[in-house]
Amino acid sequence: MTTELVFRADAYARSCQARIVAADERGIRLDRTVFYPMGGGQPGDIGVLRLADGGVISIVDTVKGDEPDEVIHRPAEGTVPPPAGTAVTAEIDWDRRYRLMRMHTCLHLLCAVVSGDVTGGQVGDGKGRLDFNLPDTRLDKDAITAELNRLIREDHPVRPRWISDEELAAQPELVRTMSVKPPTGHGRVRLLDIEGVDLQPCGGTHVARTGEIGPVVVTKIENKGKQNRRINIAFC
Repeated sequence: MTTELVFRADAYARSCQARIVAADERGIRLDRTVFYPMGGGQPGDIGVLRLADGGVISIVDTVKGDEPDEVIHRPAEGTVPPPAGTAVTAEIDWDRRYRLMRMHTCLHLLCAVVSGDVTGGQVGDGKGRLDFNLPDTRLDKDAITAELNRLIREDHPVRPRWISDEELAAQPELVRTMSVKPPTGHGRVRLLDIEGVDLQPCGGTHVARTGEIGPVVVTKIENKGKQNRRINIAFC
């Protein structure tokens, strides 16, 4: 059961009109949605579904379903969802989403600043981290902070684009993540292009220009095993 992913075409869409197509113990499925489901280190959106009669259903998490582009909206505990066919307005917590977008784009900048394969990461609300495979490498917190803020101030355009599975297979260097591989087998793969800075597969939501990120700071660099180095960043 696929869902029209409004956020994929417009990450700045805060709400959309939709209809409930199914609901079970896992959650509510809509025919279209602005809610991003958890994936790629980015948390799922929260928000509300507004009913025509003024009722409100709180959505406390959003996850992927079993089918491609299937999105499941998890309501607050004890919620009795309306029947299939009910019209709703799907509305995300925009302030939280925008912070996640800014941080997610900033982590892509961190990939450009630090040379090394990414072994893990997490986009958080106001903070984030990436783990790198960097044996015998010394990292300078202040230098990384300065370089990130330089790229932010330069206000590079950020645009998604698509390539075929075959094109990605021919350019394996585009894939920076060791633990999570981009989904293939559907004919094409979505890339995030930070103009002149970074290009890699990503299905998450991002800001349109790096200047929107705002000032950041590297808060901590940790050793996580013999080769892993965790770099933590936060908004100032």
